[in-house]
Amino acid sequence: MPVEITWLGHASVMIRDGALTVYIDPWKTPAGLPKADFILVTHDHRDHYSSPDVKALSQEGTRVVAPMATPLVTDLISPGEARDFGALTVAAVPAYNLKKKFHPKENGWVGYVIAISGRRIYYAGDTDNIPEMKAMEVDAALIPVGGTYTMDALDAARAVDAMKAGVVIPTHFGDIVGSREDALSLARNTKTAVCILEPGEKHTLA
Repeated sequence: MPVEITWLGHASVMIRDGALTVYIDPWKTPAGLPKADFILVTHDHRDHYSSPDVKALSQEGTRVVAPMATPLVTDLISPGEARDFGALTVAAVPAYNLKKKFHPKENGWVGYVIAISGRRIYYAGDTDNIPEMKAMEVDAALIPVGGTYTMDALDAARAVDAMKAGVVIPTHFGDIVGSREDALSLARNTKTAVCILEPGEKHTLA
């Protein structure tokens, strides 16, 4: 079954396979989107954990997975842990800054590798180019490029070159920090296929 990855802007993503709808870090999500079966949150910064967005996208039975305990979170997860929900498997991987203060490793914040309809998708979260990325073998990788709070485009290219990904989708640009030029810079500096999306545009993993 094809898997659709829709970039909703900044770091917000929707993933669908025809049976499940999964959101990662929904923020400023437009009205009219499908309700969530799963919502994955990487950390509690306001542009990643937005309780109004989580509430708006939730329905009865929605699972909210996050590395921090809040009233809306149904499933706590830590780096190195995995949850098997049947049609969806969620593995939390570390996400942190190396020399910046914004996302310390000791906070235990995460990115995710999800397995859905036979595809593996890596959502890096707010992170620098960290050693844990080298082990990634995925069909798609969603990588931040905006700099300041995360790696910039050149570091993102180095990270991508060290992993195995079928396609890379740049994130964390276009709002707060980063621009489309950062996404284009990533594409210019790696041999891996890069798919630059506009907000609301999707890429299909056939």
